[in-house]
Amino acid sequence: MSYERRKMRVGRVVSDKMDKTVVVVYEWSRPHPIYKKAVRRQTRFNAHDPENQCQLGDMVRIVESRPTSKTKRWRVAEILSSKEIAELQPEEIQVDESVVSAAATSALGAPAEDADESASAETDNEETDAQ
Repeated sequence: MSYERRKMRVGRVVSDKMDKTVVVVYEWSRPHPIYKKAVRRQTRFNAHDPENQCQLGDMVRIVESRPTSKTKRWRVAEILSSKEIAELQPEEIQVDESVVSAAATSALGAPAEDADESASAETDNEETDAQ
């Protein structure tokens, strides 16, 4: 296969968890056969990345190549742009406790201050009844 006839695609890296392999999504569109409206499609390619340089969110150019494994028939030619994606776990996000307690009490239907006042009013009524 000559170098001029190799297919080239530009896509976005959606997975880099494998060693020396990235998953690249290539988006394309074509008209619907009946309705003629443009329909967007996505194709996922496994591409060879020998130095593990690609990261999640990068725009890359991939080139068709000989099979490197069972599913890899493409290789990363160049990284066009890098996009930084924050990798935060839910436990790492700090939330203000007053916001959480207000949200929890509003989910129950009564605001936090009204709940405390009604509880103290009930205890006052019980004390006057006991006398």
